[in-house]
Amino acid sequence: MTAIPDSYDIAVIGGGNAALCAAITAAEAGARVLILETAPKPYRGGNSRHTRNFRCMHSGPLGPLVESYSEEEYFSDLMKVTGGKTDEHLARLAIRTSEDCLPWMEAHGVRFQPSLSGTLSLARTNAFFLGGGKGLVNAYYRTAEALGVEVLYEAAVTHLDLADDRIAQMTFTHAGEEKTVTPKSVVVASGGFQADTDWLARAWGPAARNFLIRGTPYNRGVVLSDLLDQGVEQVGDPTQCHAVAIDGRAPKFDGGIVTRLDCVPFSIVVNKEAQRFYDEGEDVWPKRYAIWGRLVAAQPDQVGYVIIDAKSLKLFMPSVFPPIEAATLPELAEKMGLPPDKLCATVDEFNAACGDLSGFHPTELDGVSTNGLTPPKTNWARPITEPPFYGYSLRTGVTFTYLGLKVDENAQCRIGDRPVTNLWAAGETMAGSILGQGYLAGFGMTIGTVFGRIAGKEAAAHAN
Repeated sequence: MTAIPDSYDIAVIGGGNAALCAAITAAEAGARVLILETAPKPYRGGNSRHTRNFRCMHSGPLGPLVESYSEEEYFSDLMKVTGGKTDEHLARLAIRTSEDCLPWMEAHGVRFQPSLSGTLSLARTNAFFLGGGKGLVNAYYRTAEALGVEVLYEAAVTHLDLADDRIAQMTFTHAGEEKTVTPKSVVVASGGFQADTDWLARAWGPAARNFLIRGTPYNRGVVLSDLLDQGVEQVGDPTQCHAVAIDGRAPKFDGGIVTRLDCVPFSIVVNKEAQRFYDEGEDVWPKRYAIWGRLVAAQPDQVGYVIIDAKSLKLFMPSVFPPIEAATLPELAEKMGLPPDKLCATVDEFNAACGDLSGFHPTELDGVSTNGLTPPKTNWARPITEPPFYGYSLRTGVTFTYLGLKVDENAQCRIGDRPVTNLWAAGETMAGSILGQGYLAGFGMTIGTVFGRIAGKEAAAHAN
């Protein structure tokens, strides 16, 4: 075992948005910082590589954001998706602080796209990164390295030695060797455990083995498990996660944002028996984004099938994969492995329940609904009649899990009623405090940025 010279004040575990915000903040406070990133350099950045946007409170126009987005409206949106399962104090802290974060991000190299218009009114609530998540990650690495932050890639932390109320030593593997380091402060920003399918299966049951992992394959929860085993206080439900319905042809790991499907509102969704199982027209934003991953997970073989026709094809952003196409519904059913008679019967029943279409509006809740159908479709209910017909398979795509480390407003971890004096956590690994269930688009980046900066500030103050 090789000991790293005691030349670092702070060790940051992880290499995504939260880790980088912590490292930059600590370095600007004068601390000597080491980042330990499990992934190789081309895959650095964790799930932040796949993100697109940052949800931000603002009292007036701010950067690319138009109009205003108040604390109360933001919090109300969060309550819709979490069903009240949140730590309100920490949630409001993240929301209020987000307004200061956007200028800070710009000052540290992040660039934003011009305001978006059209679907889902995102120009008011979410700022989109120029160059996506990779653009943000690369900007932060450039900033960190200019500040003297050292980065070790393919450095997998295996153990944090908790002695009394502090981390005494860290063990990690790098370049084929086991090494130790004894920093004054430690920031854990190494994500959830979603890439450990055995752990997912223990939490969810065997169905979880059919889930696809949208994000990095390197988030296996090794550090999280190590700390929980030593009594560090946990938060969150192991069965709760950021899960969305994605294209069933996506890879097992690391498919990212391009595998997401936005066609559900303009479709019917059936299971392998060609039966509908939920209202495809339910509240479009922000709730719809949060629910379909779990809905599909509850179906046989954890799979669903989207059925649309020609008039709906151009109403949504396509997946990276082209849809399955057929001239008739029976042909589409054959291609998708669905029972043709049952699919035709389901579509006929749906079509017969559609009513007045004059109010159809693809970018608003239009109230164009079915009559006497169970489950109903409460918006965008148009008959599926115009060939060719198209289909997508849906699978549950897990971005990150919500079981994590419990923190206070200073991002500090605890054992029982006492703090671990030199341990902080940020990002996905503590997001379960705020995201008890569901997900709000762009909010993971908010949590990571806010608590990454807090953790970096507090860790540096302790080290100095």
